[in-house]
Amino acid sequence: MSEELLQRLGESLLAGDEGTTRELTREALGAGMSPHTVLDDGMRPAMERLGDRFSRGEAYLPELLLAAETMKAGMEVLEPVLVGGGGRARAKLLLGTVEGDIHDIGKNLVKMMFQGAGYDVVDLGTDVSADTFLDAYRREKPDLVGLSALLSTTVREMEKVIGMIRGEDPPARVIVGGAPVTPDLARQMGADGYAPDAGSAVKVGSGLVRV
Repeated sequence: MSEELLQRLGESLLAGDEGTTRELTREALGAGMSPHTVLDDGMRPAMERLGDRFSRGEAYLPELLLAAETMKAGMEVLEPVLVGGGGRARAKLLLGTVEGDIHDIGKNLVKMMFQGAGYDVVDLGTDVSADTFLDAYRREKPDLVGLSALLSTTVREMEKVIGMIRGEDPPARVIVGGAPVTPDLARQMGADGYAPDAGSAVKVGSGLVRV
């Protein structure tokens, strides 16, 4: 019965049905499921399947945006229970578009996908200097850093950020992405992971922080 309920929850999320998503989330909690079970076994797998389809070109941006918005409806029901029960996010992501680049569509999609997977996301925005990233890293102590760039002229700024953060904390985990970034470039600049799109970013990131 619980598996069927969680499956229906995932289906309602992907269908963009906010009302049903809220109702099924409440029903799952009322049936005695923990909020983490609802999130990890109901919502997150659905979002990951959609992310995989998006990466393969079998789903499109409007579907991703719709599911992310619907996910927020379910999280509105879960969050008070998570907070009240002393629950915590799976991990924390520090995210931003590097200095010299003001593009944020890809970054915002990555943010929504990570939030949908239960992460606490600290979004620094766009045109973020290496010094600002380092200050935020010291303050937030994230499990993972995500760097985005769309302009080829700003790719090397990623390398600067990675170098400064590693100087502060050598084991720091960093993923990079954006149109001009390639797997080879990611390796050359010292990143731990490369995500070609928002759909694959959570899988790559979660593999690094083991959550």
